[in-house]
Formats: sequence, C-alpha cells, structure tokens
Amino acid sequence: MTTSNTIQRILVVDDDREIVRLVRAYLEKEHYQVLTAYDGETALHIARHERPHLMILDLMLPDHDGWDITRTIRNDAALRSMPIIMLTARIEDSEKIIGLELGADDYVTKPFNPREVVARVRSVLRRTQGDSKPDVDTILQCSGLLMDLGRREVIVDTEPVDLTVTEFELLRVLMENPGYALTRTDLIEKSLGYDYESVERTLDSHIKNLRKKIEPDPKHPTYILTIYGVGYRLVGP
Repeated sequence: MTTSNTIQRILVVDDDREIVRLVRAYLEKEHYQVLTAYDGETALHIARHERPHLMILDLMLPDHDGWDITRTIRNDAALRSMPIIMLTARIEDSEKIIGLELGADDYVTKPFNPREVVARVRSVLRRTQGDSKPDVDTILQCSGLLMDLGRREVIVDTEPVDLTVTEFELLRVLMENPGYALTRTDLIEKSLGYDYESVERTLDSHIKNLRKKIEPDPKHPTYILTIYGVGYRLVGP
C-alpha cells in the first residue's frame, strides 16, 4: 500500500520497454500511478509538467545519461526535492557513487527483483512524507543548524538550504543525537530503514554532499565529524 491517501505518481524512465512494463505492473499492483518515459528529454518534460512524487531512472539512456538528468533535476528549484532511484547495469562502485554524489537517493542494480524496486520506492516515499506527520512544532537546533521537521526545512546560519530526502533524514538522525558517535549501520537503519548494497561508501557519499551544503568549509567540517573506525557524530550543543 502507498503511504498517503493521495495516489502517488512514479515516473519510470528506461529505454528497455520490457523493464518499464515489468516495473510498471508491480508498482500499479501496489496502487501507485505510473508515468513512463524511454528517453531523457521526455522524462524531463514529464517531470516538469506532471511533478511525480518519485523518479526511477535508468543510468544509460539514448540521449542523456542518468547522471545528466539527475544533475538537471537537482539544479531545478521546482524539481530538486523529487527523490530519484537509479537503475544501473554497471557494477563498478565508483559509477554508483557518482550518481549518489549528484543527488540520487538510492540505486538498484540490474538484473533486479521488481519486488525490491517496489520496496525501495516505498521506503524512499516513507522518508519523504512519513507514515504519520511530525508535530508541526518539532524543531531541532544545534549551533547554527536549525531543522523544522513539520515544514521539512533546514536553516544554516539564517540561510535556507535545499537537501535531498536522504540528506534530510541523515541530518535529522544526527541532530536527534548530538554529541553521540553513530555507526554507519546505525545511520543507515535509523534514517533509511534498510541496508544499501555498499553501505559504507554509499553513506560516505551522502555525508560528503551534506557537508557541502551545511559546512562553512566542507574539507574541515565543524558540524559533522568523522569518528574513524566508527562512523559520524554531530557536534554537541
């Protein structure tokens, strides 16, 4: 079942029509509305006009690759908050990491079980909207960081910053546990709700992106500290 009373729209983008047909069938079985595209230009057109709740995006497309499309979406103020799950037939971790560093929220490697794709969609949407709405008055603050859970807004030194769904959830967990060292496993389970295939490198990529957005000097972080051999810690109040 979907996580909202409103039917959620999923845009599936892949030039392999059989993959699109298969993923669409499994998503529709779970009562999602599915939009489809077989090339990058069409995908961007649909994204801008239909505003899907989530995009499932193949890395290799005939006109634009998934990296270019992800970069375009993350640079578009109207679309940048839309979650993206990448589909990739490539097995090199480095290429998956590039997608994550550009702002993808998750990836699934081909060949895949379509039930896994549905599970990933459900999990990402749950992080986006939540099974229950947080108290509108719930505010987390640590030094110059302020997070409004109800509005899903983050302010850094009075300036709003745009975070992906995954970045927001990671920062939320860190801000709920200031001063405590959290293992990579803790962060993955508490923020994402399931394990990635390459947990450590995936998490490190998201933390790197997060630091670029909230740290005065990402190379010398003052908010999110690395605890070598353990994980990460947000500075205490």
